[in-house]
Amino acid sequence: MQKKTVKDFDVKNKKVLVRVDFNVPVDEAGEITNDVRIRGALPTIEYLLEQGAAVILTSHFGRPKGKVNDKLRMEKIAQRTGELLGREIKYSTEFVGPLAAEKAKALLPGEVLLLENSRFHPGEEKNDPELAKTLASYADLYINDAFGTAHRAHATTAGVADYLPAAAGFLVEKEIEFLSKALENPERPFVAVIGGAKVSDKIGVLSNLVEKVDALIIGGGMANTFLLAQGLEMGASLVEPDKTELAREIMATARRRHVNILLPQDLIVANAITETAEFRVGLPGELQGTEMALDIGPETIKEYAKLLKTSATVIWNGPMGVFEIENFAKGTYMVAEAIAASGALSVIGGGDSVAAVENSGLVSKMSHISTGGGASLEFLEGKLLPGIASLNDK
Repeated sequence: MQKKTVKDFDVKNKKVLVRVDFNVPVDEAGEITNDVRIRGALPTIEYLLEQGAAVILTSHFGRPKGKVNDKLRMEKIAQRTGELLGREIKYSTEFVGPLAAEKAKALLPGEVLLLENSRFHPGEEKNDPELAKTLASYADLYINDAFGTAHRAHATTAGVADYLPAAAGFLVEKEIEFLSKALENPERPFVAVIGGAKVSDKIGVLSNLVEKVDALIIGGGMANTFLLAQGLEMGASLVEPDKTELAREIMATARRRHVNILLPQDLIVANAITETAEFRVGLPGELQGTEMALDIGPETIKEYAKLLKTSATVIWNGPMGVFEIENFAKGTYMVAEAIAASGALSVIGGGDSVAAVENSGLVSKMSHISTGGGASLEFLEGKLLPGIASLNDK
């Protein structure tokens, strides 16, 4: 996917509108608890400033549903961004309107302005063309560096590109590069590891990847539905009986395409999802009454790790069990370690998988950690993301 990037434009003395993802987690007092999203946008902002641009930042924050909500104002985000950049960030208490227009007009090269929460305006999520046009009038050029929102056709992620030259920032460029490399031209063997709670959350991903990969490793709650589809008794495990036919179709496609599909051969089983619950290693099909499959078992870990260590390209999205609880986390962490040891081109997406990699201290061993949960899933489904599609082609 060849899209123009920030380096394809001369930005000197230009006003550049940058869509960033500053939707950061905050505590009860509204203090930022994790600024990784702000840090992710810094390379693009710093590059534009070095090149002599005036930078106007826009982002959503929380879910104000088109109304002004004082708890979701972006003043503290502006302060933190300024601290990280080592310069003052100007802040508009308006997203669009006379004040925002005036502040944007007065902005000089080397200065940065953060506009108020874009979702305070009802036209943002509706991709209102008038709103997009007004926002575009503040700048000469548009850069999208918010991959996490690229699957949404909103005014700040897609609409504004109808009125300005539009390119990808460094973060979005990196996402497109790694995801495209994995999907369109993978080195083989190409293995996808898909976990998480439900098949229904990842139908599109499974259906698309089974047509592309050499092997598909399935874990987490969704593996239970695949095991149920094979007629195995899963006790009180999380299953989706209405998705067993779909699971059988995916397994049939895998057989037809000679794709190796790996499902758990043993499981960590318990009667309750608690820190203190007693657990045992059980086999699919022999779970009793209130027993639940909560992680992959030791033999499954060995089998999955063996395959992963010989892979050349790996996509991983979703944990192997209830990894928030230590007794049910081993499968997820062992998969992270096997991917890290493989030396493969590895793309990790989804909040839980990313958290497991971060908790393991293995971030530096992975090729790419995707910043967009929903966006990376839709990319893996083969969908065109509005926030990417709207950018200018090279």
